[in-house]
Amino acid sequence: MTDKLSRRSLLRMGLGGVTGLALPATVATAVAARLALEAAHTSPSVDRFAVPLTIPPVLTPYDAAEPTDIYEIRQVTAEAEILPGLRTPVWTYGGVYPGPTIEARRGRPVSVRHRNELPVPTVVHLHGGVTPPDSDGYPLDLVLPRGVHDWQGHHLGAGPPPGGTAGVAHGERTYHYPNDQAAATLWYHDHRFDFTGPSVYRGLAGFYLLRDEAEESLPLPRGRREIPLMIQDRFFNEDGTFFYPSLDPTLVERPGVQALFADGVRGDTILVNGKPWPFLTVDGARYRFRVLNGSNARAYRLRLDPPPPGGGGLVQIGSDAGLLPRPIPLDEVYIGPGERYDVIVDFSRYSAGSRVVLANGDGDEPTAQVMRFDVGSRATDDSVIPETLVADLEPMPPIDAPTTRSFVFTGGQGGIPATINYRTFQADRLDASVPLGETEIWSIKVDPEHPFHPHLGHFRILDRNGEPPEPQDSGWKDTVQIRAGVVRVAIRFSTYTGRYVLHCHNLEHGDMMMMANYEVIP
Repeated sequence: MTDKLSRRSLLRMGLGGVTGLALPATVATAVAARLALEAAHTSPSVDRFAVPLTIPPVLTPYDAAEPTDIYEIRQVTAEAEILPGLRTPVWTYGGVYPGPTIEARRGRPVSVRHRNELPVPTVVHLHGGVTPPDSDGYPLDLVLPRGVHDWQGHHLGAGPPPGGTAGVAHGERTYHYPNDQAAATLWYHDHRFDFTGPSVYRGLAGFYLLRDEAEESLPLPRGRREIPLMIQDRFFNEDGTFFYPSLDPTLVERPGVQALFADGVRGDTILVNGKPWPFLTVDGARYRFRVLNGSNARAYRLRLDPPPPGGGGLVQIGSDAGLLPRPIPLDEVYIGPGERYDVIVDFSRYSAGSRVVLANGDGDEPTAQVMRFDVGSRATDDSVIPETLVADLEPMPPIDAPTTRSFVFTGGQGGIPATINYRTFQADRLDASVPLGETEIWSIKVDPEHPFHPHLGHFRILDRNGEPPEPQDSGWKDTVQIRAGVVRVAIRFSTYTGRYVLHCHNLEHGDMMMMANYEVIP
C-alpha cells in the first residue's frame, strides 16, 4: 500500500475519473460550489418551535446482577416522524431515534451486546470512554449483519483488511466498558470504516451518561431539570427521507460523498433530540443541559437570544471528560462536532412568558436558530451552582513534557484529499507509539478547520496559536474544534495498552481517511 495520495483517496471524494490534481483551485471555489448545490436542494419547509422537545428513553439493563450491568441493543431499521406528518426511514439502536440513553456509574462495569440486524456492517465506538482496545470500536472491527458470513464490500476488497483489533464478528458483539473514569457526558455512535458519516446521519448515535458520587453530592439541577440535548443538522427530501450525497446510497461498496460535499455534509434543518427546531417549556428555575454536537460537520456558536440581564447566561460546569474545577459564566459556547459542554441556564433571570431562543451565532437562515425555551413562572428551586465543582481535579500537566509530537490536518476542501501529516490512513501503518502513563505534548495544526479526536486519550488544552486557551477550554477534553492555526495539548494515556486511532471528527473527513493509528505501549 502507498502512504501518499492515491486513486483510492480520489474515489472517496467522487473524483476517481480525475487524472493528476486538476481540481478546484481554491477552497473558496469548492465552498461556493457546495453552497450552490445546497441551495439547489432544499428540505421541506417546517414551522419553527412547533413541536415539543423529546427526551431519549433511558435503557434498562436486562441483567443488573453484580458486578456488571448487562444491556442488549438491536440495531434495526425503523421509521420516525421527524418532520411533522412525514415518515423518515432511519437506522436505529433499539428502534428509536436518536438511540436510547445508557446511564452508568463510575466503577460499575457495563456490557452491551449489540445485535446487527441492519443491511450493512457496523462498529460501535463509546466516544470519550476509557476502554480496552477490543471494545473501543476500532473502525475495522466489523460486526457483520446477522446471517451474513462473507462480506464482499469495497472495504474488504480494494481497501484495508478487516479486523484491526477485535476482528470481525458475525451478527453480534459484546462491548465491555469498565467505567473507571470521572462522571461525564459520553456518547456512542457507529464508527464503521469508510461509512461513519452516513451511518451516524441515518441515526446511529445515543447518549451514555456516566455518573458518580462526587457529582451527585453537588446541588446541581437534576431530575426533569437535567436534560440532554443532541444537536444535529440534516437534509430531507420532499417525502421526508434523508438526503445524504453518498456515492453509493446502499452504503455497501463505494465509500465517500459527492465531491462538492467533501468538506462535510451540513444540512439545512436543525434537529435537537431528533426533532426540528423544538420548543421546551421550562420553569423559572435553573436547568442543566448536557449539550452534544452530534452533527457530521457543522460547528455551532450557541448563545441565548435574548441574553439574560447582566449576561453570562450559559454557565459552563463541564466539558467532554467531566466537571470543571469551577463554573464559568459565558455569553456563548463554540462547539464542534463530537464536543460536549455541560451548561446551566437560570431561567428565573427571565420574566414569566419570555421566549428565549438557543441561537447559532455562526448560522445563516435557516440554521441560525436551534430551539426555543418558553419560560413559565418562578418555581421552587433548591439547586445551587457551587463555587467549587471539583476540588481535586488533576492539575494542568507540565508544559515541558519530554515528548512532543506534531500532527498536521490538511485537506478535505477544495478538491484536496483529507490527510494527517500529508498521508492518508493505512490500517497496516503505525503512526505513533505512546508509553502508558506518560504525558506528552501534542501540537495539532489544521488547515483550515478540523475537530481533533483521539480515542482513549484525554487532554488539557495548553494554548491556541501561542495564546492562552479560551475560557471554555477548561477541564479535561477528548475532542477540540480547531479553527485554523495550531492548538497544543497535554495528553495522557492510562490504564490500557493496544492500538487506537486519532482522527478528524468531521465525519466526512474521517471517511476520506483523515485518520491515523497509534499504539499505547507498556
